[in-house]
Amino acid sequence: MEWSGMFILNSVMLGVGLAMDAFSVSMANGLDEPKMSKGKMSVVAGVFAGFQFAMPMIGWICVHTIVQYFTSFEKAVPWIALMLLAYIGSKMLISGIRGGDNEENHGIGVGALLIQGVATSIDALSVGFTIADYDGIMALASCLIIAAVTFVICTAGLAIGKRFGTKLSGKAQILGGVILIVIGIEIFLTGVL
Repeated sequence: MEWSGMFILNSVMLGVGLAMDAFSVSMANGLDEPKMSKGKMSVVAGVFAGFQFAMPMIGWICVHTIVQYFTSFEKAVPWIALMLLAYIGSKMLISGIRGGDNEENHGIGVGALLIQGVATSIDALSVGFTIADYDGIMALASCLIIAAVTFVICTAGLAIGKRFGTKLSGKAQILGGVILIVIGIEIFLTGVL
């Protein structure tokens, strides 16, 4: 592969495709925390972007080193994503149903954010296979483009979620939990079927 406009376009399109789960989860986070500051929005979007950078890079490294182990792990990816998102979504759903509508109950914690980052980006490990013919610098550049696209898309998702979270007030946490569970099921069904 050589440096070209097509390389950049392919990387942007990979970024858009990979960021869709993170976009949906970002909307759920915005719904859950409608008063999220711009700084926290940047951190949340940055975490998703960081995972979307790291996972394809790890996949690329695996292709060039331990590919036989990665192919067997790839079958577990949908199960892992389902379990992680169902866990976080269930916690939000239960909190919303129990009336966890107090301001202090809202907001995503560091642990939950990291779990979401892994769950929404673990399928990006397989992108390491699609960029396997890139040299190290091109793979790094492609992963940086994917991360930048993810950051922009997740920031938009957070803004949309915040806007509707304010309007939905008491039901936002329930809706956010349902969204996370549905995304987990979608990742699972797509990966298994």
